[in-house]
Parts: sequence; C-alpha cells; structure tokens
Amino acid sequence: MRDLWRIKGQATAIALVVAVGVMLLVMMSGMLSSLIETRETYYERYRLADIFAPVTRAPLGMLDRIAEIPGVAAVEGRVQGGALVDIAGQALPVRATALSLPAHRAPKLNEIYLSDGRMLTPGRTEEVIVLQTFAEAHDLQLGDYLSATMHGSLRDFRIVGFAMAPEFLFTTAPGEFVPDDARFAVLWMNEEALAAAYDVEGAFNEALVSLERDARAEPVLAAIDRLLDRYGSLGAYSRDDHVSDRFISEEISGLQATSVAVPPIFMGVAAFLLYIVITRLVQSEREQIGLIKAFGYTDWEVAWHYFKMVLVIAVAGALLGCVLGIWAGRGMAGLYQAVYKFPFLVFRVDASSFVMGVGVSVMSASAGGLFVLRRVFRLTPAVAMRPPAPMDFSRSGALNDRLKNWLDQPSRMVLRRIFRNPGRIFGSVIGIAVGMGLSSAQLSVMSGFDETLDLTFGVIDRSDVSVSFFEPMPAETAFDLAHLPGVIEVEATRGVSAVLRNGLNSYRGGVTGLVGEARLNRAVNKDMTDIAMPETGIVLARALADILDIGPGETLMVEVLEGKRPVLEVPVASISETLLGSPAYMRMDTLNRDLGEWGRVSGAYLRVDSDRLPELYEALKETPSVAEVTRREDARAAMQKLMDTGAGAMRYVMAAIAGIITFGIVYNAARIAFGEQARDLASLRVIGFTRGETSFILLGELAIVVLLAIPLGVGIGYYLFFLIAAGFSTDLYQIPTTFQPDAYGTAALAVVLASILSGWLVKRDIDKVDLVATLKTRE
Repeated sequence: MRDLWRIKGQATAIALVVAVGVMLLVMMSGMLSSLIETRETYYERYRLADIFAPVTRAPLGMLDRIAEIPGVAAVEGRVQGGALVDIAGQALPVRATALSLPAHRAPKLNEIYLSDGRMLTPGRTEEVIVLQTFAEAHDLQLGDYLSATMHGSLRDFRIVGFAMAPEFLFTTAPGEFVPDDARFAVLWMNEEALAAAYDVEGAFNEALVSLERDARAEPVLAAIDRLLDRYGSLGAYSRDDHVSDRFISEEISGLQATSVAVPPIFMGVAAFLLYIVITRLVQSEREQIGLIKAFGYTDWEVAWHYFKMVLVIAVAGALLGCVLGIWAGRGMAGLYQAVYKFPFLVFRVDASSFVMGVGVSVMSASAGGLFVLRRVFRLTPAVAMRPPAPMDFSRSGALNDRLKNWLDQPSRMVLRRIFRNPGRIFGSVIGIAVGMGLSSAQLSVMSGFDETLDLTFGVIDRSDVSVSFFEPMPAETAFDLAHLPGVIEVEATRGVSAVLRNGLNSYRGGVTGLVGEARLNRAVNKDMTDIAMPETGIVLARALADILDIGPGETLMVEVLEGKRPVLEVPVASISETLLGSPAYMRMDTLNRDLGEWGRVSGAYLRVDSDRLPELYEALKETPSVAEVTRREDARAAMQKLMDTGAGAMRYVMAAIAGIITFGIVYNAARIAFGEQARDLASLRVIGFTRGETSFILLGELAIVVLLAIPLGVGIGYYLFFLIAAGFSTDLYQIPTTFQPDAYGTAALAVVLASILSGWLVKRDIDKVDLVATLKTRE
C-alpha cells in the first residue's frame, strides 16, 4: 500500500486507461446483447414475417396455395398503399404507407404494439392508428383528425390509437434511405376500408409468410414468385432484405466488430504503461530486493509483492470500468432507441461481460508485469545489493563544439540524456504517438461525417427540391413541372426496383436513370468531377461495387422487380464515389429502352426560387401524380441527426476516450522520467541550479519527446483512419478517407495541452522535493 501511495498519480492514470478499456468492453458487449435480445424478443412476440411478397393484386385464394408450400408455417394477406398526409400548418404533404388490419381478429403476422389508445372498431372506415414516432414529431393527440390522399382521393380520418411495429424499427419512406420521423407516416386501417380505397376488394397486394423452424428461405421464395407471377409479383424477399431489419442487422454487425477490435487497444496501452512503471520500481529497489532475498525470501515471494501491485491497479481500473460501462450503456441505449424504434430497450449486461472485463484487464496487466518480474528472478542477493553498473555512454555520441557553444548547460544535459537513452526515449515517443494517432483518427472520422454531408448535399445533389410520382409517368409530366411557380430548372429521373447480381453476390436495391449530362443530381468521380452517363452500361457506387465484388468491364445481372420484370445483362461502365446510399446509375433513355417503356419518368429534381417556395408547395399539393416532395435541406437535417445518434454518437465517445489515453501516456512518461532523475535533480539543486533550471532539464526532455511523437502520430493516425472509416461506413453512408488537416492539428494541440498539464503536475513535485532526504538515498 505504501508503494502504491508513492506512485498514486501513475497508478491512477493507468487504472483510468484500464477502466476505459473495460468500460468499452462492458458497454459494447451489453449493448450488443441488449440489441440482439430485444430485436429477437420483439420479432417473436409480434410475429414479424420471414418473407414479404408484394404483388399488384392477387385473389385471397392464393393464400391457401402459398400455405401449401413446404416449409411455410403461416400466411397472412394484407393491403398496402402509398398516401400523402396533410399536416395543419405545414406546407409540404408527408409521405405515408397505409396498411390493413383484419376486422375481427389479431393479425397472424406483423402484429402491432399499441402504445396508446385502442384498436380499430370493425366497420368504422374513418378510424386510423398512427405510427407513434410520427405522431410525436407533429404533436398529434388521440381524437385528432388528419387528411390523407389515397389513390387520388382525399379522405379524413380520426386517430384512435398510436402504435409501433417490428417492421418499422428503422422508418424510411419507400425509395429513401434516411429516416425522418416528421416526413414519413404509417397508417393502420380496417381491411375493408383500405381495400376499397385501392380497389382490391376480395384480394391482397402483399403476402406475409412465416417459415417453419430450420426451413430454407430460398426454395420458398422461388415457389411464391412462381405462384404470384401472373398476378404482377414484385419479387418476394426475405426478412434479411427488409429495409428495417437490414439496417439494424448492419448496426449489430458493426457494433460486434468494434467490441472485438477496440478494447484490446486500451488494454495493450495499459500493459505497456505497467511494464514501464514496474520496470522503474524494480530498478530503483534493487538493493531492497537483494536484502530481503538475503534474509530468506524466495523469488516467488518477492515477485508476488510486485505482482500484487499490478493486480490492484488492474482490478481497481476494471471495477471502475464496469460501473462506467453500465452508466455509458444506459446512455447509449437511449441514443439507439432514438434511431431504432423499439418500444422498449433495456440495457442489460450479462455476468460474463463483467467476468470478461476483469479477466482481460488482469491478463493484459499481468502480461506487462510478467516481463519485468523475470528480472526479479535473475537478481541474486550479491548482485542486487550492489549498485547497478554504470551505463556505457562511450558510443552514445557527443555534442560537437559548435553545438556546445550555442547551448547552455541545462540544454546540453537534456540532449545528452536523450542520446544516452535512445531505447527509453523511443518507447515514450511510440506511446504518445499511438495515443495521438488514435485521437486524430477519431477526429478525422468526425470531420469525415461532416464532409460526407457537404459533398452529398452541396456537390453531388445540387437541387433544391425533389419530386417523385406514384407510378412511372410520361416525360411530359416532368416538363410540366417547369411551368409551376418558382421553378427555374427541371431534371427528370427514372428509378426502378431491382436485384443486382454478380455470381453469388447480390444486392436488393434499384437502378436510377439520369439524363446524359446531369446537373442537379450527378454521378461523380473520386475527384468530384462529373461522370457522363454512358450510352450503354451501368455506373455503380463504390460501396455497391464492393458488395457485389465487381469492377468496370464486367457484366452485371439486373433483375427488375416491376412492370414486365425483365432480366438485364448490363456491363459496368465505371465506379462512382457517391457517399450516401449505394445507388446504381444508367442513362435514362437506355434504361427505358431496356425496359421497353420509352419516355417514362418516375421523378424529377428541381432548382427553384426560394422566395416562391410556398407557392410551389401549394401547386405540388394539387398535382395528383405527385407522391412525395422532399426538400434537400430536410434530407440533410435528417442525415445529420442520424449521424449524431446511435452508432454515429460512438465517434464522440471514442474521441473522448482517445484523449484520455493520450493524457495517460504523456503523464506517465513525465512521472517516470521524474522518478528516474529525482536524485540527480536534487543534486543539481544542491550545487546551485535553480528550480527553473532543474525543471527545464526534466521537462525539456518531455518537450522533445512530444515534438518527436507528433509527426509520427500523424502517420499512425492517417493509416488508422482508413481502418476506422471502413468500420463506420455502411451501404447507408460512406466516410471519405481524405486527409483532414484540422483533425491532426486538433490532436497535436491536445497532446501539447496534455504535456503542459502533465509538466505542471510534475513540476509541483520537483519544487516539493526534500533535498536532504533525497541525497541520503544510497546508490
């Protein structure tokens, strides 16, 4: 305990590094298990379908045919359709999905969680249940009325309940990839009322299927497609391809990878620091070690003394980390629940996480200590009780005469110590550089998120408003938009849903048709220059090309999921550097030609006069073919919110933790240097050196170490940034791996400030040194 108290500053700093590592381990493992368990419980309790089979219109009798497919456990048919909801006081209508609920029973599959209000009354066509997050975004209350345009008709509804559902954990409007609670609604209605609204009485336009245990999805998907093909099947797909489940699954996979890769970094730093500290202790206490060995204490008893110090530091840090992990995990659970709409998400940590956290911290600390304790075994009493042999500095180099004349005595002492201890200096430089590299990499990721937004919504997408239609329309429809109030420029687009395949690799997404020389929504190269749409071929986003493992010149299979559902073989023309989503682009005329649907458009990008936006919105509301209107600024704000919550918030946590590591390394380097030179500094004070001069000798060495570590830290951070950016990037957004000077400058400044604070703390100890007691210490 006396030894620990003597090095309490260093022990505390190391324990904090251990605590950070254990905190991350407990927080991430707990968050991972909580997400997985909550998702599975939610899916099972509310019976989320394993297969979704959208269709144009199929008779109810086909449900019995689907139920006969081997491997099918249950089937439910429902009606779904797009709608536009008018919100009082809001200029733009809100995109909505309307879903049917059976009149006299609970649905067999995809049941809803009623968070407030009541279920629908059979036969009441005006009643509706609204997605809770949308209601909260617009402050809707039970009993309120809202208007919605369905299939070209305006209808009024009364809200009788608010609900959540497992198929809407990640809520995005169809065709979009950024969630926005205020711009997307889900309405649940009585089946009869919704079927009448969309002219599908006695039929369904989506089949939900659950599978028997151990049943394979692929044969069932193929059988369903064969049965529904003549009814306008849009392609059955499994839960893995459902937008909501895909994003939560990717989140879990990313968190799992981070939980495996990150905590060992902190444990390795802690082991490194413990190695240095215990090495100094053993070296400074050689005589005591020799003396107690001479009195009969065994090597194991002496080693156990020092090993206990390692264990106390490691266990104390681990216990603190467990507490911090629970606290941080509960905070992260709230952030995740803001993005993924679980009705409940309780952060719970298994006992194994605590055991693992303490065990890993003890093992990593022990690894650092065991290397040192070998020296205890090698020390015999006779050797240990003699002072260590002076180091041979004859080959360490000498300062030339010109440098001696230019430098004063304290500066020459600093340089000599550095030249004569290159191994120790190198270890300190590496430790600080690694801490700075981790900090700069995390700061680069934060800057990369901002750059993603700036490039996407300032360089790639230069429109002000985008418009989509309920169904493909003649090209004249887009040109008619140019005559609306405030419209300066119109650029038509065509999008189709499709499955893209390359061998065994596939991706369910879509193909976007752009005009030959797009101006408002462009495909760009890595240097942000335009990629002109080729006459033949397809342009793939970098993330999508990586998923499909395909490059320019290779042939891509495109299975279109609408219309006549043709299967196209298209050569890959080039790779685009799109940073949001994973789009695939073709020239619009070529896409329409391959589909056999000449002159069709599904939407348009508009550049408008901002002063006339209210007039434009009113005009768009009265355009029957318009399904959705999106302002670029709204999409940017939604993406910013997504990046700042959930997994995006993890980058702030990691940046703060990297700063803690940097300070811990710098402070320990300063304390160790002080411990090694305490007697020398006291001797200098006695022979006439001032406090400032003795402090300069110690802190000057720290300053040089920091200056050497900064450029090395920039290099480490640059390459570490590639690894971290790859971990954060998904098919939703990609982090550009460009050099971020501000990130490295901030990290370097943080190292300098940590050095100043550490130097100040150490200087206080230098000023308090008892010269007489220190000089009485025998060599």
